[in-house]
Amino acid sequence: MKNFIEELQWRGMLHDSMPGTEEHLLEEMRSAYVGFDPTADSLHIGNLVPIMLLAHYQRCGHRPIALVGGATGMIGDPSGKSSERNLLDEKTLRHNQECVKAQLSHFLDFTSDAKNAAILVNNYDWMKDFSFLEFIRDVGKHITVNYMMSKDSVKNRISSESKEGMSFTEFTYQLVQGYDFLHLYKNQATTLQMGGSDQWGNITTGTELIRRIGGGKGYAITCPLITKSDGSKFGKSEGGNVWLDSKRTSAYKFYQYWLNTSDDDAEKYIKIFTFLDQETIQNLVIEHAKAPHTRILQKRLGEEVTLLVHGKEAYENAIAASEILFGNSTSSALKSLDEQTFLDVFDGIPQALISSVLLSEGISMVDALAGKTNFLSSNGEAKRALKENGIAVNKEKVSEDFIITKNDLIAEKYVLLQRGKKSYFLIRFE
Repeated sequence: MKNFIEELQWRGMLHDSMPGTEEHLLEEMRSAYVGFDPTADSLHIGNLVPIMLLAHYQRCGHRPIALVGGATGMIGDPSGKSSERNLLDEKTLRHNQECVKAQLSHFLDFTSDAKNAAILVNNYDWMKDFSFLEFIRDVGKHITVNYMMSKDSVKNRISSESKEGMSFTEFTYQLVQGYDFLHLYKNQATTLQMGGSDQWGNITTGTELIRRIGGGKGYAITCPLITKSDGSKFGKSEGGNVWLDSKRTSAYKFYQYWLNTSDDDAEKYIKIFTFLDQETIQNLVIEHAKAPHTRILQKRLGEEVTLLVHGKEAYENAIAASEILFGNSTSSALKSLDEQTFLDVFDGIPQALISSVLLSEGISMVDALAGKTNFLSSNGEAKRALKENGIAVNKEKVSEDFIITKNDLIAEKYVLLQRGKKSYFLIRFE
């Protein structure tokens, strides 16, 4: 049995643990759970920390349980929130549950015959038939209002500074989550709940219910909330959340997020978000310090996390896409990209819309550069740039007599123009 607490400590993934937790886990295989919010059909990289908690837990010989909060998702966790969330119907929650399980399966073994194979549960399954009267009689009477009011997640929402206040629905959240722990304690021999440091109050409500109702002992582990060295929010890009689903965030953008982390953050993140061992990481840090400009840490971080989430093919495509902007690429490499990755690579460059009807006769380079697009200011400037061999179509240099036809289309609708090394323009045909 590998020491799970020691593993978390050197990786910087341990914020707090209940006394006796380490000894409890060293005695025998234990079951632990982490809850996941099912209000979207994809997890995002903010969820990677609790996912990695479960993954390391399984690798240390214990059984991980991923709980999809179908019931609690209908309420909304007040922790760290300033307003109440929108509530979802059961059909949407079930769909989201299946999507979440598919993503978790990249990290956890759900299918083997091993004793510590992971399982997925949904608290809606045991809460849906629990009547309100039964709940307040069998659960609510064991926890005082004073105890619930002492939690930071409650105090912050009902303070004089909060304009929103807190509904009774959200006030009861910690009781519902606490009951989850009690239910899993009774039915799955689960003795540990893990989560972010903002979940400590909710988790300890569960250990209290186990003590008062179950007559047993529950344990708690929390990990730090991940921050960025520049103070900006981890897991956010200019376009919002960085998702694990490639339909929401392409593998290229996902890889670029990790590649663009600072040196300080990369050194911290490579311990948290990869399975690399301590010696390998120490060697990478030393190697990186010798030549920070080569971004060895960031590249290895991006590689490991992208492989885990998206697989080898997607990682290789992300590398190929990166080379298109910064390396010597070819027209065939451009055309091999899917449309979303292509648009992500050239996000923000100026564009012009041209009728695809014109492609039947072909479009001259002067028209493509000036007359039809205004990429260059005049026909004269276009001709000079062409004579200077400074223009490329789809990354390949062209002369003035080149004609753009449908054979040049990328993803059946785009042509990429380039002047010099850094000036790009995109023609979209419709």
